[in-house]
Amino acid sequence: MTVGIILSSVLLALVLLLALVLPSITSPTVPFGVRVPDGHVDDPVVVAQSRHYRWRVLLSGVVTAVAGVGMFAVTGATFLLPVSVLLLLGAWYGCFFLANQEIRAAKAAGNWYGGLRQGVAVDTGLRSDPPRFPWLWLAFPAIVTVATAVTGIIRYPAMPGQLAVHYGAGGQADRLAPKSIGTAFSLVIVQVIVTALLSAIAAGILRGRPDLDPAHPDASARWHREYASLGARTLLGLAGMITLGMMGASLLMWTGTRTPWAALAVVVPVLAGVGLCMVVLARHNREPRGTPRETGLTHRDDDRFWRGGLLYINREDHALMVPRRFGLGWTLNFGNPRAGMLLAGVLALISLVVILRFGG
Repeated sequence: MTVGIILSSVLLALVLLLALVLPSITSPTVPFGVRVPDGHVDDPVVVAQSRHYRWRVLLSGVVTAVAGVGMFAVTGATFLLPVSVLLLLGAWYGCFFLANQEIRAAKAAGNWYGGLRQGVAVDTGLRSDPPRFPWLWLAFPAIVTVATAVTGIIRYPAMPGQLAVHYGAGGQADRLAPKSIGTAFSLVIVQVIVTALLSAIAAGILRGRPDLDPAHPDASARWHREYASLGARTLLGLAGMITLGMMGASLLMWTGTRTPWAALAVVVPVLAGVGLCMVVLARHNREPRGTPRETGLTHRDDDRFWRGGLLYINREDHALMVPRRFGLGWTLNFGNPRAGMLLAGVLALISLVVILRFGG
């Protein structure tokens, strides 16, 4: 139970920290997912909503952590841990949405885009000469996956007849499955899926449509190339840490280890990978400002394509991935049919793993 409390507290702290710092590392021209011109990035409404958002998030985080972890400590019900994280995510979005709506209302009432020249900048070189895929970074998750598979093949004859596929908060196996190739190597399949999926996303980022600043498109395009390359390397590094965690989980299952602290071999690499990913992307997430204006243009007002400030739905945009309005990295264009196909494929792969792992 102690391990569960520690891990849930760390995860809640990571989510809360990310929620608090995001306004500071998001582009100032899209505060809380609302496109605003340069002259209004320090508008009193924007400043006030940033302050209100942080206080709301902090209060929500404290209440969620105390309630979730406290109830878990009293009842020992493990489902309360993921539920508390989900509640914090819901509260986080609620705080974001309130700020989004207040800024949108002020923008409309004040006619912030009145008299401005709006424009769109493109970098055609991203199609003809995109940043190179960092193949060397793919070596780490590939090596870990192969090592896990080889270890499993060697150990398979000596594995117990019943494999533990889930552990409770006390480190006791609460779900067993008969030994089979599907059960024993289910997490190897997860390693392959995670590596393939994050590699595909990395490739999509390198070819994705950037949100270039039309005021100084050349400098903006250079920054985008650097950030896209960094994002691709970061995702492959995260794939390596996740496969390392899956390797630890496989070894626990194959050896029948059932101590509470053994779960750290699984969770620590994954949390470390997520944390490092957040830090690296956060440090470079904001496009440098202060470059002299070159064109006299400002970003076009495209809020109509962003539902709730987070979901991008634009059927006229053929891009599959676009930079996030609020947050780190990139998001899908849900107006592109390929986005639905990608999500359906991910769900199908998850279903396959569940069948193999629990179906025997």
